[in-house]
Amino acid sequence: MQAWERPRSTFHWGQKTYIMGVLNVTPDSFSDGGQFNTLENAIAQAAQMIEDGVDILDIGGQSTRPNADEVPLQEELDRVVPVIQAIRQKFEIPISVDTTRSQVAKEAIGAGADIINDISGAVFDSEMLATVGKLHVPIILMHMRGTPKTMQSLTQYENLIDEIVEFLRERIESAIAHGITQVMIDPGIGFAKKYEQNLEILRRLEAFRSLDCPILVGASRKSFIGHILDQPDPKKRVWGTAAACVSAIANGADVVRVHDVAEMRDACRVADAIWREKKEV
Repeated sequence: MQAWERPRSTFHWGQKTYIMGVLNVTPDSFSDGGQFNTLENAIAQAAQMIEDGVDILDIGGQSTRPNADEVPLQEELDRVVPVIQAIRQKFEIPISVDTTRSQVAKEAIGAGADIINDISGAVFDSEMLATVGKLHVPIILMHMRGTPKTMQSLTQYENLIDEIVEFLRERIESAIAHGITQVMIDPGIGFAKKYEQNLEILRRLEAFRSLDCPILVGASRKSFIGHILDQPDPKKRVWGTAAACVSAIANGADVVRVHDVAEMRDACRVADAIWREKKEV
């Protein structure tokens, strides 16, 4: 895969694992809702993640937890745009915006964001791919079914991995047709996936290499980890998350999307030393 040369960073895929830090400026996200939904708290959290070694900040203004309701467009804009502007005034860190709306994508890039992260695979908004193509920025396309409100009732697959691969292949082709030259894929752990299906994705992550795009894995604090650990509190799933991230790296992930940057930085550095760095014999 070719490196992504962006104004604020160059991503050399395969050389290291990049860490995307989650910054939810929402009142209702599943593990940190309400913590960072003021400008002051969001900037402080961004600064802490940068100090801890994050590579990309992923800013989201709408919860995508199971059963979440959609927020009005203007409310999403009011949440994310001022935060992006404030962070951009202080830091040169690459920023992705977690949105399914082309208008949010456009205004976020105008405010200083660099990448669009669309959990719907750019399905929810028919203008998303055309908008991103005109903006000349990368897009992250994730697999899911339904909406956050309905997705957990849509978990029946005849062949889980093949169906996800084919969905992503079609979305990649559509993105390219709209002039988008840099596409990342995300198999969508926890989105219309049951416990065993999430584990299967992690075990068979290498199957997505056939799509020839960087692979993002977002397992951080998710319920399948809580199920394994019998841990209902998402904030206490840090080391379970680390194990999931290491597994993802061993099987080909390029980016891990996480809440606990400092801890995952250590886990990724050790995993990279084992699986990525060539040793002299």
